[in-house]
Amino acid sequence: MIFTETKLAGAFIIDLERRTDERGFFARSWCEDEFAAHGIYLPPLQANLSSNPTKGTLRGMHYQLAPYEESKLVRCTRGALYDVIVDLREESPTYGQWIGVELTADNFRQLFVPGRFAHGFLTLEPNTDAAYQVSAKYAPGAERGLRWNDPAIGIEWPAVPQLISDKDQVHPDFQPLATSATAL
Repeated sequence: MIFTETKLAGAFIIDLERRTDERGFFARSWCEDEFAAHGIYLPPLQANLSSNPTKGTLRGMHYQLAPYEESKLVRCTRGALYDVIVDLREESPTYGQWIGVELTADNFRQLFVPGRFAHGFLTLEPNTDAAYQVSAKYAPGAERGLRWNDPAIGIEWPAVPQLISDKDQVHPDFQPLATSATAL
């Protein structure tokens, strides 16, 4: 695997090293040792699948409060999506900054999302699916979100979203965040 660290420390784009022959290719998409060599410890406790029939579906921007924060390894298994993460680590020099990465079923690219990041995506094609390996079990009381079009963050989506859940439309604007779920 080829790990490319993004401008957001700890977040990586991961490309597969393909072994190709007349049958197609073989590649590893997960290896505990290779991930650990890049400071990534993601013992998957949950796996999620998101299926999106409509092009222009926006999901996000979601995160979970400590101690339930989730690291994620995200891959598009069908179609194409624009995956976005926002650094919510108040001590980080990139606090409040974002990156976006195009993940497609054809490029096999993955995005590693550290805990304490908000995450969301916009589907670029109809019938787009995403698969996640997640480091923590979902904790409904710790679930939070940021508004997808908050000007304080300034995410530049590649298209205007066509479908957003009611829940995702009412997330609050970005502001300094409580870092734990103890006040829940």
